Amino acid sequence: MGDPVAEDLRFVVKACVGEDNFVDMYPNRSNNYCCGGGGGYLQSGYTEARRKYGSLKAKQILDTGAQYCITPCHNCHAQIHDLSEQYDHKWNTVHLWTIICLSLGVLGPNEREYLGEDLKEVWVFHPETAM
Repeated sequence: MGDPVAEDLRFVVKACVGEDNFVDMYPNRSNNYCCGGGGGYLQSGYTEARRKYGSLKAKQILDTGAQYCITPCHNCHAQIHDLSEQYDHKWNTVHLWTIICLSLGVLGPNEREYLGEDLKEVWVFHPETAM
């Protein structure tokens, strides 16, 4: 099944994006592939090797057909975003906290950089615009 904490995070993502919009990778949970950027590899200077290793993750993301890849940590975000740009893939890479803040209506204007055009103008509520 997987780590209970990871299952809680899956619940949070589904609650934010809607069950119908959640697309799972295969394999998933404990068998999911590493992005290739963790453990300091992102900053190692071995960019081509990192991208080659990450190509397995890129294929896994592409196979979902999803428009977004939600990442839990900075290393994953940076690696997966780099892979999408490097190989001209069509997914948007967003931090988990970005999706949580967007769904709560507290995502600020300066925090929308990685959102696709379909979400950049979603304004549920923002304290800066409240009267």
